[in-house]
Amino acid sequence: MYRRAYSLLIGSAVCMFGMAFLVSTVYERPLVEPEGKLLGPSLTWLLELFGALPTNTVLLSLVLLVDVVFRALTILLAALLADLVARSLWQSRGKFSQIQPMARARFASHWTRERMTLVVLGIVCFYITYVSYRNLKSNLPFVRPDPSRAPGEVKPLSYDRELHIMDRVLFFGNDPSDVMHAIFGTTISAHVLSQIYLTYLPLVVVLVTVWVVWSRNISFGYWFVTSQVVGWSLGTLSYYLLPTLGPGIEYPSEYAGLAHTPTTDLMEGIKASREQFLYDNSVEGLLNSVAGFASLHVAITLLWALMVQYTIRSKVLHWVFWVNFGLTVIATIYFGWHYVADDVAGIAIAVIAFYLGGIASGQKFDKGFHSHPTTTTSKVPID
Repeated sequence: MYRRAYSLLIGSAVCMFGMAFLVSTVYERPLVEPEGKLLGPSLTWLLELFGALPTNTVLLSLVLLVDVVFRALTILLAALLADLVARSLWQSRGKFSQIQPMARARFASHWTRERMTLVVLGIVCFYITYVSYRNLKSNLPFVRPDPSRAPGEVKPLSYDRELHIMDRVLFFGNDPSDVMHAIFGTTISAHVLSQIYLTYLPLVVVLVTVWVVWSRNISFGYWFVTSQVVGWSLGTLSYYLLPTLGPGIEYPSEYAGLAHTPTTDLMEGIKASREQFLYDNSVEGLLNSVAGFASLHVAITLLWALMVQYTIRSKVLHWVFWVNFGLTVIATIYFGWHYVADDVAGIAIAVIAFYLGGIASGQKFDKGFHSHPTTTTSKVPID
């Protein structure tokens, strides 16, 4: 029943890693684990500690692939412990004699072979896709340089001027950021929108784990993770089709009056890292995190809102995720992360990924923006 979902998950992950590996090899830019030591020690870290880390780009890429799988399985183990131990502690109300039988019963009823397949396949394929995305995004300036650059000059291709002109046309000669700052102000709103924008970062992995582990229908878990993998893959493609920096980096004077927030610190940090990445070869392990078109903040938060709308019954959560999406769209323009066209492209990516993930996971879309699953498990199709 889930053959299409398997194909989409594995195929996307393999294609993304294959492209990242190819770019890494051709341009001699070793693949990098984007989260570093955030998720704990890794094979790369251990090999480096003992002086056994290979210098060959191909071998380094293979080591990273093993690292990625290991990190994904670490996330799986954390989810398993949370579901069995934390859940049993809560339900037993601290009665330790009941924890073990409750955990066993939960494992037998929930952690079936089918659930384990979803969790392992989903998390591993998603994390491979995400790491490949970060590396492909990082190496974009070398793959798509400005054709007018001088020999030996490092100068990435950029379409910021064209998209900036389009923004001003859409806003009748005004800069969209000026309109946003006039409507929402530049102090309290800046802090609120900053928190909304930054909350996205930890939720990227957390929500994938939540859906594959706790979705009430196995097909919903496949729907969520396949949509995510397709979304990140299409986002990567959009960067290569139309490379931009974003208005906040290309036209920083437009945002000089904003209050100091963690988001402004983040933008300054990635600008500095980009400069080091492009022009200072002495610094190893850096990633370039600047790429504007399309907005994956918009694409992914819209995917979350759609998945909550279609797979969760709670009206409160519907409101939370739709408001989060709306505020994220505002934040991308407000802080200068993206142009209007970037956000429109992000919405298009989300809709395409949502639909493809639904078809692959066995959902049937009805009239009136409704859908229903055609399966509860791979062995029990339903009408």
